[in-house]
Amino acid sequence: MPEALEVSMVASVAGTLQGGRLTRTRPFRSPHHSASMAALTGGGLKVKPGEVSLAHMGVLFLDELPEFQRAVLDSLRQPIEAGVVSVARANAHVTFPARVQLVAAMNPCRCGHLGDPALACARAPRCAADYQAKVSGPLLDRIDLHVEVQSVTAADLVLDRPAEGSAEVAARVAEARALQATRYRDVAARTNAEAEGDVLTAYAAPDEAGRKLLAQAAEAMRLSARGYTRVLRVARTIADLAGADGVGRIHVAEALSYRRQAPRS
Repeated sequence: MPEALEVSMVASVAGTLQGGRLTRTRPFRSPHHSASMAALTGGGLKVKPGEVSLAHMGVLFLDELPEFQRAVLDSLRQPIEAGVVSVARANAHVTFPARVQLVAAMNPCRCGHLGDPALACARAPRCAADYQAKVSGPLLDRIDLHVEVQSVTAADLVLDRPAEGSAEVAARVAEARALQATRYRDVAARTNAEAEGDVLTAYAAPDEAGRKLLAQAAEAMRLSARGYTRVLRVARTIADLAGADGVGRIHVAEALSYRRQAPRS
């Protein structure tokens, strides 16, 4: 109920609340890559919430990530980190909630055929480095999971159904969220993503083997303090999905596999 109320309040301010009724569906927003900073974070003469606030408690999906203006993408740093966005205008200074799950997709390069010698452009692989560099390092550091997905072939489309389908995954996720709601019922957090400081240390500290691996990886991968904290949160979530009481080395290893390693200078 509290989350439904928060989502409905944002919709009410934006003028999109249907019939004055609480909405019980998590929002999904997918703005076009031509969206302005005001459209994404909020603004206007009469300041209204932007896409990042309209997606509060839901998903903000950014397709073709490098095609967004860099300044527009960097304006998402504050809401991703703090869960709120502050909009300052000459006639108003407003703070909107913006606790979103950011999901972004992009091609490896502008032509989209990196790794395929028959189709890749003449500038490969330099074109990929230039294209990916359009997304700033600080923004990428705030994205917990980086997954490379291979192109789907016609043969892939006729494969048998995977052993675990979407319904089964959804059930495991629901169980993990219920577990986290119980875990954090007496603190100012609802999920592992919101756990900070002593709360995160209390519930996400890995075992001895996990601590050693994380310490080694922090140096080898040059993890920032933010990256280190985010690895702990992801490891705790992986452990929850596996039904494990504590965070072990295997959970830390999987969390680290999703981090984007800092390039060597």
